[in-house]
Amino acid sequence: MDSPPQDSLSEGKPVADHIEASPQKTEKIDTTRTDEAMKVLAHYTGEQSWEPSEEKRLVRKIDWRLLPVLCMTYGLQYYDKAMLSQAAIFGLRQDLGLIVGNRYSMSAAIFYLGFIVGAYPTMFLAQRYPIHHVASGIVTLWGICLILTSVCHNYQSLYAQRFFLGLLESGISPMFMMIVGGWYKKNEQALRMGIWYSCTGYVSIFSPLINYGLGHIKGSLSSWKYMYLFAGALTIFWGVCLEFLLPSDPVSARGFNERERYISVARMRTNNSGVRNTHFKMGQVVELALDIKFWLIFFTAFLAMIANAPVSTFTPIIINSFGFSTLESLLLVIPAGFYGGTMMLILPWLGYKYTSKGIRSWLVIGGQIVTTVACLLLLLLPLNETGGLLFACYILPTMGAGYAVLMGLQIGNIAGYTKRSLSSSGLYIGYCLGNFVGPLCFREQDSPRYVPGFIVTVVTSVIAAVLVFVYRFVCLYDNRRRDATGVLEGFENAYQDDLTDKTNPQFRYTV
Repeated sequence: MDSPPQDSLSEGKPVADHIEASPQKTEKIDTTRTDEAMKVLAHYTGEQSWEPSEEKRLVRKIDWRLLPVLCMTYGLQYYDKAMLSQAAIFGLRQDLGLIVGNRYSMSAAIFYLGFIVGAYPTMFLAQRYPIHHVASGIVTLWGICLILTSVCHNYQSLYAQRFFLGLLESGISPMFMMIVGGWYKKNEQALRMGIWYSCTGYVSIFSPLINYGLGHIKGSLSSWKYMYLFAGALTIFWGVCLEFLLPSDPVSARGFNERERYISVARMRTNNSGVRNTHFKMGQVVELALDIKFWLIFFTAFLAMIANAPVSTFTPIIINSFGFSTLESLLLVIPAGFYGGTMMLILPWLGYKYTSKGIRSWLVIGGQIVTTVACLLLLLLPLNETGGLLFACYILPTMGAGYAVLMGLQIGNIAGYTKRSLSSSGLYIGYCLGNFVGPLCFREQDSPRYVPGFIVTVVTSVIAAVLVFVYRFVCLYDNRRRDATGVLEGFENAYQDDLTDKTNPQFRYTV
């Protein structure tokens, strides 16, 4: 892990050495204007500097306390969300009348309408109340909703179940972005985003095997229903565990002593974005709505995720159309999960390793280019070229690795707690819109080639790459303009004023 960064005034000492004298313990801290981290800084009376080795040990402790919980939760979310595509080849489409028209595509798409409806209310709760309470509650409720899939008896009831499942799952990714933004410095965030997001790929290594076994249970229920009963019960159990296992932010997390809590908060000044503020600020809402950088990221997520439809909803069906059996189709999904998960680690790691080189936006663009190539192969290769078609299916999820880097860019380049929480939800709404539109482009009558769908994904993937390039240009332009004023990057106002990236002249954007 990295040692504490140095500002232009330092002589090799950690940033904490430049914190101004702390207020007396009797002084009341105004958390309407300032970040709640000020309470930790103000009430700490110990040594205010630390060695890089001490910070490194603390970051390692944070990693072990936080990342396994985020990974397990996000892995469960993707396992539950993507189960539809695996249950589909075990009779779900026939039992619920989904083989007519676009009913199956709509059952996948309507999930993301629930995401869109639920994202902002969930993030409002997460800002107002401790995140671990909110996360535990919604994970438990979505587990209950998942179990109820087994009582669906037609496509209308499945539509309702999928909508509410999406609504309940909607807050997890934005909340996790906020958690990472509150615990890790800018240069550390990309890798941590990639670690938990990579579970969307790695869970696909195990879920086909689990669901294949569950799908062969001979009982009174249809085989696909046992998949949902098992997954729902597991999710409910984990939701209860989250109440005790998830550390929400450095200000209030259990299991850290006073000095660890102080260093956790003080080192985050270099983000210039605060740790936690429970007061909703309309001024920051307006600023976000007028921020071109937010909209560039939003539309990038929207367009990039249209290509996620064949990844999360149609891959087993597409592979099955190549002439493979049900078991073979599930087994052949596993390499795609391994590749996707590994790329979701490699690209964020490169962004973390070479932060000073400004390569994160190039990594996102690279992910889009690889996905574009995969879509072209699936569009143009003859059906008898099975090896090439499978290769295309396997590299198709690369845009997901780029999205993991994109999340790090978004959370690192937005300051102001209200603005940051809303932008996290906004990014996810773009993600959801793409995932809603994507399945509708892949119509039943177009199988097995899905030519119109892959034409759409090629075009949208290219446009998404162009938008990232524009985003990079805008960020670099703003950095140069701020440098020209003579105000250098600094961290004096990191917590005191809950400044946004727009109103803090010392803020610099990462590209």
